[in-house]
Amino acid sequence: MSGRKPRSVANPLESAITTPSERILKECHTLYTDGDNGLVKIASSLGVRLLPPRKKIIVMIMGNHSAGKSSFINWYAEEHIQKTGVAIETQGFTFITSGRKRESLTGNATLHLYPHFRPLLEFKGVMDYLSAEISTSKQKKFSLVTFVDTPGLVDGDMIYPFDVNSAITWLGEQADLIFVFFDPMGQALCKRTLNIVEKLSEKCGDKLLFYLSKADEAGKETDRQAVMMQIVQELCRRPGLNKCGFEMPTIYIPNPQRPSRCVNQIDSVCQTIEKTINQAVQKTLDQLEKDSDLICSTISSKLEQDRVDVASNRSVRLHSVLFGALGVFLPFLFILSFIVSTFSKEQLHELLGEGPTHTVTVFTGIVMYLWEWIPEDKQVVFVLSFGAFCYVLLFLAKYFAGRRNKTLTKKEKRKMMEYSDYIHDIVKTKKAKLYEWYLQQCAAEQDL
Repeated sequence: MSGRKPRSVANPLESAITTPSERILKECHTLYTDGDNGLVKIASSLGVRLLPPRKKIIVMIMGNHSAGKSSFINWYAEEHIQKTGVAIETQGFTFITSGRKRESLTGNATLHLYPHFRPLLEFKGVMDYLSAEISTSKQKKFSLVTFVDTPGLVDGDMIYPFDVNSAITWLGEQADLIFVFFDPMGQALCKRTLNIVEKLSEKCGDKLLFYLSKADEAGKETDRQAVMMQIVQELCRRPGLNKCGFEMPTIYIPNPQRPSRCVNQIDSVCQTIEKTINQAVQKTLDQLEKDSDLICSTISSKLEQDRVDVASNRSVRLHSVLFGALGVFLPFLFILSFIVSTFSKEQLHELLGEGPTHTVTVFTGIVMYLWEWIPEDKQVVFVLSFGAFCYVLLFLAKYFAGRRNKTLTKKEKRKMMEYSDYIHDIVKTKKAKLYEWYLQQCAAEQDL
């Protein structure tokens, strides 16, 4: 057996307790992904594309190298997951999340775990620098958070194996929160970091939050204030970042062996994450209702369109039958008239009987009477014209037959009605109960 010790985890899986928010998000996700009656499957059968909601919020952390990004993640999960150090430890994108067992995933497996991020493949070279770390930690709100640890950013001749600016910008647009860590050790004014932050501010400025990390290493209070002023001045020089109400709390990883007099606002970061989780729960429940209404309205419109198509098909079928009957009957009557004219009345009586003979005689008599009115030198032209007319009638019959719209079968209509009943009776009822349960966790009983 190997002498390696197993990796320690923050707490065993058996002791994990599912929080109300986690349960609600999982219940909503199940409503979308259920194999038999999932909303994604129902919507797909109706030609509507739905994406299941994420069960966790995405928090992207960016900044220059050695800004304390990985250290913060380790502190939050209360487990040593990411490597930390002064060197550039994180060269790619690492997704850190909570799961059933401790595991490390490579690029392809990571995208299977996070299908929402499959468009990252469009950035050449990113695939080889994607990874995921799954921890069993349930500390704080880690079970409801997926952290994205981004590459440490530096200026100068540093060459990245992919377009790091565009990749971080795209990931930031998908994230629920973007933490920008500035460290006070001389790299806070990294131009690459500021360029990406400015671009993100244009598209999703409401997600951006700035922090002065490793604040306890900035020396005296006056040194710390000087660093913060430099950062603020540099940010304010950029029009996209020059905003009112700018905040940059000071944070650092608490160390009982190295007490510091610096104000540590790292708890406010946890509060921000928790607030975003609560907002995600509300957004997921609201989206569930919108998607349910979308499916119901789609079913109603398809059934209504089917009724219109059925009525239209009746009219089209009538025209098709009428033109087809004329296209066949007229040439048949024309030919029959000449055949009947070769028989005497007595012979017709013997062959057909008195009633049919009278009917045939009347119709063929009219045709022969009209035929005698046509001059002999025009009869060939008339036959060709008559044949062309009959062909047009048959063509119109085929044309109208091809204009029939596809209608729903009885099985399809019954299935749609079952889907509609399922949405009203199961999904919306479940959504109302989940919303009520969520409100019970945060509101007084007399307010409900």
